[in-house]
Amino acid sequence: MIRLLVFLAVVFALGLGFAWLADRPGEMLVTFNGYQYQVTLMVAAVAIVAVVAAVMIVWWLVKSLWNSPYTISRYFRVRRRDRGYQALSTGMIAAGAGDGALARKKTKEAAKLISSDQEPLVNLLDAQASLLEGDHEGAREKFERMLDDPEMRLLGLRGLYLEAERLGDRNAARHYAGRAAAVAPQLAWAAESTLEELTERGDWDGALKLVEAQKSTRQIERDAANRRRAVLLTAKAQALVDSDPNAARTAALEANKLAPDFAPAAVIAADLVIRQNDVRKGSKILEAAWKAEPHPDIAELYTHARPGDAVLDRLNRAKKLQELKKNHAESAMAVARAALDAQDYATARCEAESAIRMDRREGAYLLLADIEEAETGDQGKVRQLLSKAVRAPRDPAWVADGVISERWAPVSPVTGKLDAFTWRAPMERLGQLIDSETDIPVPAIAAAPAAAPAEKAIDIVADAAAEKPVPTNGGEKDKAVAETVDEAGTIGQGSELPHLPDDPGVAPDEAAEKSPRRFRLF
Repeated sequence: MIRLLVFLAVVFALGLGFAWLADRPGEMLVTFNGYQYQVTLMVAAVAIVAVVAAVMIVWWLVKSLWNSPYTISRYFRVRRRDRGYQALSTGMIAAGAGDGALARKKTKEAAKLISSDQEPLVNLLDAQASLLEGDHEGAREKFERMLDDPEMRLLGLRGLYLEAERLGDRNAARHYAGRAAAVAPQLAWAAESTLEELTERGDWDGALKLVEAQKSTRQIERDAANRRRAVLLTAKAQALVDSDPNAARTAALEANKLAPDFAPAAVIAADLVIRQNDVRKGSKILEAAWKAEPHPDIAELYTHARPGDAVLDRLNRAKKLQELKKNHAESAMAVARAALDAQDYATARCEAESAIRMDRREGAYLLLADIEEAETGDQGKVRQLLSKAVRAPRDPAWVADGVISERWAPVSPVTGKLDAFTWRAPMERLGQLIDSETDIPVPAIAAAPAAAPAEKAIDIVADAAAEKPVPTNGGEKDKAVAETVDEAGTIGQGSELPHLPDDPGVAPDEAAEKSPRRFRLF
């Protein structure tokens, strides 16, 4: 387009020049070699233009003849390259479609027409064809050769990573991912795999550096990066609580600053601050987290922030939490527990019943059973409340990949994924439980056969528990509950109902070891 405009401009300029000469007639006299030549000015101008044009045409012809061998070879070279790229394109499409035979055919054709040094995609097509043919060993060798080429190194690492994943060799896969992440942290597959490896080893500082690199390369959004940093800093604080309390406090406070609504970060930050006798600051941290999302760990630490407080003082602190988050089940449960410890049974009963109205779950019924036993000792009502607890939805817990834990953990014990645990009510009553001391998954209740649903088995246990007398003292009571569940399992053996294990998971919590009033269902 530009050339066309230039050409038109030149023609226009020549036309204007000739028009100007036509309006101003004149003669030109040239003396050469003793002769005089007299012509008009217009003829002279035309002759000059003709000579210039002739010279340009002759120069173009000479130049074309001189460059003709290169032009001819270039034409065939471009034609060969175009055929090679066409074969390469067809081969890549065939590899994507899973046509191994066509991919191999086009690989050979492209390799003949295009040098692999000039076009690295030929190596990729060759490796993909080997994978489609089932030659994984040959494909791995091709990927390893790519590591010598800086342009193909990341592609080779990606191929070796996928092959290691296919073989189930997680160590090799993480090795290749780590090499790729060191060169290009913006690669999601490499960064995620390396992050899992670092968190599994407990290298929280290395994981934090990797997350910072992801954030700087804009691989992840700022909010997601802050969330990951908060999780990693919380895990680091947990690991350093005993060995380096000051470093743990710094990490926990930074985690709480990044995610004020993250309960584990708030709890450990407040705990470390309170240990250094700064109860006021620790209470503010817990209050901010409680406003965002109430959590029983927050309430427990907040009410017991000052070890020397009387039970009435703890009750007042629980009521203060309730003022911060009104009409919430956790607020009512916190006040009910503190009122039970203070032997204010009227307040405890009122708050427990309020919690049941807002969020019906087993923990509220168990707390109400504690209140009933402590206030009246009516075993009939206690059994009735226990049976309702068995049928009620489970209390919220930390859940990740089907695993239920009483304590938060930074990574999933199944997949190793970071920040996998979420605080929610488990979807099923049957599942796995992580023991609070060992964090080893153990079966909570054996799975029922298809002929009898699990809910039916639970109802049988609850009905049997409601019919069987329960002794007043704690030890005999636990034994009676276990015998009731055993009887329900024996009934299941004689019919199509499922047989429950000997230990159904009905046990007192830690407080029950000191007082026989506390009930708890796992």
